[in-house]
Amino acid sequence: MAFLYSQSSSCSFLVSCLALLFWVLVQQPHIASSALIMSLKNHHNNQHHRRQPMFQTNQTTCALFAGTWVQDDTYPLYQYSECPVIDAEFNCQMYGRPDTDYLKHRWRPLNCELPRFNGLEFLLKMRGKTVMFVGDSLGRNQWESLICMVSAAAPGAQTQMSRGDPLSTFKFLDYGLSLSYFRAPYLVDIDVLQGKRILKLEEISGNGNAWRAADVLSFNTGHWWSHKGSLQGWDYMESGGKYYQDMDRVAALEKGLRTWANWVDANIDRTRTRVFFLAISPTHYNKCDVFTSVHCLLASNKEVSIDSQNEWTAGATTATTKNCYGETSPTVGGGTMIGGGTYPTGAYPAEMRVVDSVIRDMQSPAYLLDITMLSELRKDGHPSIYSGDLTPEQRANPARSADCSHWCLPGLPDTWNQLFYTALFF
Repeated sequence: MAFLYSQSSSCSFLVSCLALLFWVLVQQPHIASSALIMSLKNHHNNQHHRRQPMFQTNQTTCALFAGTWVQDDTYPLYQYSECPVIDAEFNCQMYGRPDTDYLKHRWRPLNCELPRFNGLEFLLKMRGKTVMFVGDSLGRNQWESLICMVSAAAPGAQTQMSRGDPLSTFKFLDYGLSLSYFRAPYLVDIDVLQGKRILKLEEISGNGNAWRAADVLSFNTGHWWSHKGSLQGWDYMESGGKYYQDMDRVAALEKGLRTWANWVDANIDRTRTRVFFLAISPTHYNKCDVFTSVHCLLASNKEVSIDSQNEWTAGATTATTKNCYGETSPTVGGGTMIGGGTYPTGAYPAEMRVVDSVIRDMQSPAYLLDITMLSELRKDGHPSIYSGDLTPEQRANPARSADCSHWCLPGLPDTWNQLFYTALFF
């Protein structure tokens, strides 16, 4: 399968490049290198991403993570009823979501088309291998999506599912392929000492031992670092042999990510293992929560419910601030146009600057799946009040009950996996 390339003249290519440069400079003048630019840099410069030529001519003509959403009635790639692994909080159609237009959009990058996901090709090329997603429940969202996408191509294949905490695995027995999810919302270790949960910012060996044998690793983290109060997943942080009741959360994230990056550089043989990092997934709880930070919610003392497995099973906004409830189509206005796509205005999140910096400093950089901005346009893709079996009272109060953090399946994570598939094989 090959890319379908736009037949553009050198003039139009120059205009596209200038438009991309203009957006980066205007939207993020204080950013030395945006996630978009870093993703392109990692894709072009990392030798592990050159197993097949990505572009037939000039590699700078296609920007995978800049573009637009277009309607496509051939989507979705599978039906929820044919994929029993989908957890209740992602299974929007099963739990009564009435609209379907949100399922019928595909991502069109700037100046190229993504190859359509081919589940049989994935099975054949990944025969005998292990793919592991490591991180929080957004990683689980992507893991379940990939299982569904591959299963749709081989409905008669023998499979086996084992669920556990922290490790769950789905196996395609006929192909020797394992798709695993390892729950580690901070990536670094958490130990219990005298009944207290210690987030160890400089230790990762406890978790890391489970990742060494994978052939493909996809990491993510982000949402949990902002949680406070009852949402907080630890009692103390440990750094440099000292214990802290709290510290600047972005600084803590950077410490943890650098521990992860150093571990990957020291322990993963990059000649046999591909390493990816999923950029921070945006939420759509209220106007000040443009990306993933919950600082606005915490500052306004709004209630956000949480359970031990899913950090965002419900969220809160005020009655006068619209969340994702009732959204049925991608965002098409209110931002800056580039290559036919509309991007929201607003500050570039500090968390993504940290991700950029850490990945850039790795000896062998992970491939950054830079899904933040393209996902920001999909306010319609969240479960909202169709996240599991909510009570009638909860559904009647979407301002307090809507899940605007996770994503419906089928839905947006299928596009993340289409980009993942493209990076793996093209």
